[in-house]
Amino acid sequence: MSSHSYIVDPRNENIFININGELYKRDEAKISVFDSGFLLGDGVWEGIRLHKSKLVFIDEHLDRIFNSANGISLHIPLTKNEIIDEIEKVLSKNDMIDDVHIRLIISRGNKITPYQNPNANVGPINFVIIPEYKKTNPQIYLNGIRIGRVQTIRPPESILSTHFNTLSKLNCILASIEANELNYDEGIMNDPNGNISTCNSTNLFFVKNKQVWTSTGKYCLNGITRNKAILLCKMNEIVCHETNFTFEDIKDCEEAFVTGTFAGIIPVSKIENRTIQSINSDSLVNKIRFSYNKYIQDSIT
Repeated sequence: MSSHSYIVDPRNENIFININGELYKRDEAKISVFDSGFLLGDGVWEGIRLHKSKLVFIDEHLDRIFNSANGISLHIPLTKNEIIDEIEKVLSKNDMIDDVHIRLIISRGNKITPYQNPNANVGPINFVIIPEYKKTNPQIYLNGIRIGRVQTIRPPESILSTHFNTLSKLNCILASIEANELNYDEGIMNDPNGNISTCNSTNLFFVKNKQVWTSTGKYCLNGITRNKAILLCKMNEIVCHETNFTFEDIKDCEEAFVTGTFAGIIPVSKIENRTIQSINSDSLVNKIRFSYNKYIQDSIT
């Protein structure tokens, strides 16, 4: 079980994928080995949900990918509406209307030779849109996930702003490897100052004395679901602290949860070897999760 556990759908074997505006069957979808994303992880990406024919929070997702691209001096020669048109084109080809997860990838394009400097690039960007039938495994909401501390930390902005959703995910991959070795589903990552920042692939919240604690957001991805969780706390008059704190400050918390585009709000049932109350039916985590699900329904009607 993990924060990205999903139900395998055989329809994904025959999906079409959009590469630079052309549609290809899954087994024929190819990109050059000289692509900047493949060679160097030079590009940006977004994960987007299709729920009941609606692209959930699409404006925020596109704002974020353009912000990420600007942050790494990558020009996207497409408007937001043109990107939406390309997404809808491949969704239509696949007859997709619900329970779909879309990966939008934009790289700096092909290079004339494997070399990191962008002056070796010889063409326009490459963009890829991969839509998959992907429904969250409901067991993660019933059983929760296990999280724990890892040694890999989030980098300071002088290395790379963690607000940019780039293809270079090695920092998070190394944290994920650590978590796997420790038998955690997600690794708790500190910021450069020793405060809790985020998990390796989700954003992180704790509940202590019926109040919610999360980081300042300075060293974690500016998560769209994270922002909605904070908003919903305010709407439901739940105190939410966006502040600096250490593991010592929350090691005795009663509940915790993580957030992400794919699975929304996921309860944490164990922090390292300690069982907590997040999966209880009357938990504050479940109250926030149900509120989030209703918020999505209201946003698409």
